Amino acid sequence: MGVYWAIAVRSFRRFSTYRIATLSGAFTNTVFGFIFCGVYLTLWGSRPGLGGYDVSDALTFVWLQQGLLMPVGIFGATTTIELGERVRSGEIAVDLYRPTHLMLWWLSVDAGRAAFQLLARGGAPLLVGALVFDLNFPSSAAQWLAVAVAVSFGIMVSFGIRYLIALSGFWITDSRGVESLGLVLSLFFSGAILPLVVFPGWIGEVARATPWAATLQVPIDVWLGRNPGGVGSALAFQLFWIAVLVLIGQLTTYFATRKVVIAGG
Repeated sequence: MGVYWAIAVRSFRRFSTYRIATLSGAFTNTVFGFIFCGVYLTLWGSRPGLGGYDVSDALTFVWLQQGLLMPVGIFGATTTIELGERVRSGEIAVDLYRPTHLMLWWLSVDAGRAAFQLLARGGAPLLVGALVFDLNFPSSAAQWLAVAVAVSFGIMVSFGIRYLIALSGFWITDSRGVESLGLVLSLFFSGAILPLVVFPGWIGEVARATPWAATLQVPIDVWLGRNPGGVGSALAFQLFWIAVLVLIGQLTTYFATRKVVIAGG
């Protein structure tokens, strides 16, 4: 495991060099946080208790949402975009020659990226929001630990989805169309636009059952203490999707490797 730890550390250092981009990104998330707060205050002002959230929950959701967008990779992430490009260009063959597992290699790269984004961009919008609004925070050490685990699991679920999208390039001419579709699904089903708890009827049930819900909505609900089945149920839901995505990712990697070997003679 030493090699994968080294990859994650180097990835962290790599992304830490983009200081201006990080600061501008944090500023952008903060601006959008205030915009979303205006929308949410209007919505919850006309519908108090919507989705089981009070106004403070809704505002806390906004700032956690803005802080987690980049660490979780809701809009995609540089690491998996690079993987998709390497598949398109054929450079993925070099990756397959390495004495490491392809999925673990890129998971380590993404872990380093996510750790830096979480430290550098995750807290800034939340801090600004807490100075302006009355936000909710975990009330115990156990809840803080559960939040840390839920966020980690959310990043892993997101990586699993993005990894499969990148590897789709082995079977289609260009995976960028799939990347665009993945972005739309991620925005709608993760809670990046509205909390999934406000979705009515069967639409809400479907949205909350998708893997995208495990990336953003579930960690935020753990923070708010709003999980219907408790924290254990929320983490089990995330673990289920991690297991499913890892299994599919392993199978996809296996068949993609065979395709490269067969294509190469």
